[in-house]
Amino acid sequence: MVLIYANLQNWGHPTFLRTPQALAMSQDERDDMSAGFEALMKEISESGELIGGAPLADPASATTVRVRDGGTVATDGPYVEAKEQFAGYFLLDCASPERAMEIAARFPDARFAAVEVRPVMGTSRADHAR
Repeated sequence: MVLIYANLQNWGHPTFLRTPQALAMSQDERDDMSAGFEALMKEISESGELIGGAPLADPASATTVRVRDGGTVATDGPYVEAKEQFAGYFLLDCASPERAMEIAARFPDARFAAVEVRPVMGTSRADHAR
């Protein structure tokens, strides 16, 4: 899974176009970056590596649920207080972790914030023993 992170001050999708760095670029540079992202999406869709993905709403719309001492408490906002928040994800089916990292490095978000690559656990006992 490729996890996209973004700064709360620049929230919106696509997140990479809302960063101060992208906003400082010329329109042609932003268009080239968007075209590169579209080409990547086309490539991994056609190869069958892209399984799915979705952007997430603003973290301010999150509700964090905790159960303590038998009671449920729901609080507004995300669980973590951080500059960058989880913005969306892409589920990939790659031949290797290296291929997943190669794809992640091509996301424009990797230039301005963080893109995390994390294996998805299966249902085998070996996965649960980690």
